[in-house]
Amino acid sequence: MGCFECCIKCLGGVPYASLVATILCFSGVALFCGCGHVALTGTVTILETHFSQTAADHAVLTDVIQLMQYIIYGIASFFFLYGIILLAEGFYTTSAVKELHSEFKTTICGRCISGMFVFLTYILGVAWLGVFGFSAVPVFLFYNMWSTCAAMRSPVANMTSVDSICVDVRQYGIIPWNATPGKACGSTLGDICNTSEFYLSYHLYIVACAGAGATVIALIHFLMILSANWAYLKDASHMHAYQDIKTREEQELQDIQSRSKECLNSYS
Repeated sequence: MGCFECCIKCLGGVPYASLVATILCFSGVALFCGCGHVALTGTVTILETHFSQTAADHAVLTDVIQLMQYIIYGIASFFFLYGIILLAEGFYTTSAVKELHSEFKTTICGRCISGMFVFLTYILGVAWLGVFGFSAVPVFLFYNMWSTCAAMRSPVANMTSVDSICVDVRQYGIIPWNATPGKACGSTLGDICNTSEFYLSYHLYIVACAGAGATVIALIHFLMILSANWAYLKDASHMHAYQDIKTREEQELQDIQSRSKECLNSYS
């Protein structure tokens, strides 16, 4: 076999579906974790500078954001390992790899591991649906503030007092009602929208939300792949059991025929 044929045969053993799902999962998790971490830091800076000047008013929120950032570290590490494991599982259950290893046989342990991955991926997919919905909340809040600033710059806003246009973050439950100032109006609100922290955090939240959506798609892709692989392992197990029974029956038939021939020869 030449070098070209060997390369073609090796490329045929690559689980391209699992590879695409792994790349999509890594990209989605990286966008969600990286952009979400930086956006949370920018949110704290905006709140401390413009909406809650007393540290005690946003102490709980700061602790929650720090906890979320630690959770982001854990999510990134877990999905890095989990993606590699699923990719390896895809390599070992791809039909092309089985053709390269003709002595491949499934076991009950292997089928149980594949079933466990199907169940775990399903649970993670449902959990990431919740993460995707939760990541849309800050996008909605920042969009409301951005649209309010855009309304201030519209010609209709010039007919009324700009100072009467306000954004009160206390109504979202982010900070308590006794926080000062708690809201921004008029030119102060316009200055907030023009800051780099607001612009960067707003767009990073959008990218993080998109990353969570990409992760959900990747997990659904993984779920389809794992289900197909598990079904293949189940069918392969039944096929091997059938072949073993057939081999034993053929061997018994050959033994009977050989004994019959020996008996005939002895009589003759």
